[in-house]
Amino acid sequence: MKKILFLIVSTMGIAASAQQVLSPEILWKLGRVTALGISKDGKTIVYKVSTPSMEENKSNSKFYVIPVNGGNAVEVQEAKTKELLADKNVSADGKYILSTQEVKTENVLGKDFYPELDKSDAQIYDGLDYRHWDTWNNGSHNHVFYAENVDKATLTDIMKDEPYDAPQKPFGGDEDYIWSPNGKSIIYVSKKKFGTAYAISTNTDLYEYNLETKTTKNLTENNPGYDTNPVFSPKGDLTWLQMKRDGYEADKNDIIVRFRNEDYNLTINWDGSVESFKWSADGSKVYFVAAVDGTLQLFEVNFPGAKRIAIGVKQISTGDFDVHDIVGLNGDNIIITRTDMNHAAELYSYNLKKKIFTQLTKTNADIYSKLAMPKYERRYVTTTDGKKMLVWVILPPNFDKSKKYPTLLYCQGGPQSPLTQFYSFRWNFSLMASQGYVVVAPNRRGMYGQGQAWNEQISRDWGGQVMDDYLSAIDDVSKENYVDKTRLGCVGASYGGYSVFYLAGIHKNRFKTFIAHDGVFNTQSMFGTTEEVFFNNWDFGGAYWEKDNAVAQKAYNEFNPINYVDKWNTPILIVQGGKDYRVPIGQGQEAFQAAQLRGIKSRFLYLPEENHWVLKPQNGMVWQREFFKWLKETL
Repeated sequence: MKKILFLIVSTMGIAASAQQVLSPEILWKLGRVTALGISKDGKTIVYKVSTPSMEENKSNSKFYVIPVNGGNAVEVQEAKTKELLADKNVSADGKYILSTQEVKTENVLGKDFYPELDKSDAQIYDGLDYRHWDTWNNGSHNHVFYAENVDKATLTDIMKDEPYDAPQKPFGGDEDYIWSPNGKSIIYVSKKKFGTAYAISTNTDLYEYNLETKTTKNLTENNPGYDTNPVFSPKGDLTWLQMKRDGYEADKNDIIVRFRNEDYNLTINWDGSVESFKWSADGSKVYFVAAVDGTLQLFEVNFPGAKRIAIGVKQISTGDFDVHDIVGLNGDNIIITRTDMNHAAELYSYNLKKKIFTQLTKTNADIYSKLAMPKYERRYVTTTDGKKMLVWVILPPNFDKSKKYPTLLYCQGGPQSPLTQFYSFRWNFSLMASQGYVVVAPNRRGMYGQGQAWNEQISRDWGGQVMDDYLSAIDDVSKENYVDKTRLGCVGASYGGYSVFYLAGIHKNRFKTFIAHDGVFNTQSMFGTTEEVFFNNWDFGGAYWEKDNAVAQKAYNEFNPINYVDKWNTPILIVQGGKDYRVPIGQGQEAFQAAQLRGIKSRFLYLPEENHWVLKPQNGMVWQREFFKWLKETL
C-alpha cells in the first residue's frame, strides 16, 4: 500500500513539474547558442553558449564542439576554438593577418583644442554624426590594419588619417573586411562620408586596398545605397549584398556577383529581400536566408557563370520556424541555427536531398521538458483595403477555448522588419502567453516576407493603412469567444512604441492599457534629435520646416502622436533607455509628461545605461517584472 501511495505521489509530482510555465526567471536562465563555424577538418561544429548571471549582471560563455552529423557535445576552452577554426583574417599564403582598432582622426574634445585645459569635458562638433546608437563621437574611428603573421608588432593602417569607419559602427564586425583570394589586396566596407553628410546617407561602398601599390579603389562607386557583406565565391568571384537607394535602410537587399568585370544581380527578379548568404562548395549556387509569410527560410539561387542559362530562385525549406545563420556546408547538409516562438536558437542540419532538419544541439531541453508550452496559430485577416494579412495568434499553455483571456495586440518595431518565428529575450511571445495572455501579432504593412510592395507601403505612411491593419487584426481575433473584449492591451517598442502612442489617441476605447518602449512620440522633435537623419528623411518624406512638402507635413501633423494626446484616456507604461540615440530620451519624457499632466495613470521606467535595447541581465529582469506588474494592475 505504501509503495502504491509513493508511486501516486511521485506521478503527481512529475505531472506538476511538467506543468510549469515560462516565467521571466526561467527565460533568463536559458542558454543562448551562437555558432562560431565548422572546424578546418570539416568534422565538427564549434559554438558557444552564453548564459546570463543575475548575480554578476553579465553573461558567461562556454565553448563546445559537436560532430557535424550529430552526437554528443564536448566542452572546450576558448583558446581551442581558435585552433579548430580557420582564421579568415590570415591571408591565403599565411603571410599576413588582419586586425582592427580605433584610431584618433579628428579633434572634438575641449582638451584636444586646448591641451592646458586637460580637465575639461567639453565636446565641440562642426557637423552631425556627433553621436551614434549609444556612443558619442570622441574623434576616433575603426580602421583595418595588416601585419606580417609572424611579426605582428608592425601594423599598417590601410585607412591612415581617414575619418571613416571599417568595421562600420555600431554593428559591423569582421564580416566588413576580407582578403582577396591571392592575398594581394584587402576588401573592406566603409561609408566614406563625414559629419552631416554621414548622418543623411546610407551609401556604404566596397573598397580594395592593394598591398603592393598602397592604393585604394572604390569597387562600388556607381551604387548610391548600401554595399555590404563581401565574400569571394569558391571560384574567386566577389559577391556582396546591395541596396540600390541612398537613404533607404530597408530597401530590397540583393545578391550581387562580379563575374568577368560585370555585376550580376542574382535576385533582381525575385520579390523578396536577402538576410544572409553562403556559396555552395562548387560555386554553382548561392544559399540564402529570407523572410517569407511570417517565417525565415532557406532559399537557393543558381549562378550560371559563363553558361547561357536562366537564373532562378527556389525556396528549399518550409515550416513554422525561423532559419537564422547559415553556419556552413557539410556535403548534402547545410548547418544552420533555428528558432521558433517557443524555443531559443539551437543548431540544426538541413539535408538538401531528403528535405529534412535534424536537431544537433539541445541546450535548453531540460528546462523545456518541464514547461507546458503555448500554442501558436496562423490566421489570415482581410484588411480594410481588401488584402490578406497574416496574423500570428499565440495561445496560453493548457488553452481552454471555453474560458476568456486578456489579450495583447503586439506592435512590431522597425518599422520595416519581419515578424516571424523569432525568440526574443524581451518581447517574448511564449512568455506573454505563459503568463495567461493571448497575443495577437499581425504582419502589418512594413513586414518583409509579403513582397516588396507590402514592405514599402509603410514608408511615409506611418499613421495610415498600417494603423487600420493593427485594428483589423485585433478586431478580427476579438470575435473569438475566448477573447475577453473588456481586457485588451496594446504593447510595442520603437516603431511599435510609436504605434502604441498613436493608437492611444485613435483606438476608440478598444484597449484598457498600453505599454510603449523607446517609441517615437513627437515626429518633429524626433527629426531634431535622432542620429541617423537619413531614416527620418526617408520615412517622414523630409524635414518639418519644408512647409510646401505635403508628404512631410503629413508626417509632422496628421501622423504625429502628440496631436492626439487630448484623446488619451487609458493607462500607459512608458519605458525609455538613457543611451538610446536612435529614439532619444526626450520622446519618452514628453509622452510621460503629457500623460501625467492629463491625469492619466502612467508610469515611467527609465533605464539610464541601456540603449534601444535592454542588455544587462538585472535590467532585463526589472523590465519583465514591471511589464507584467503593469498588466496585472491595469488589465
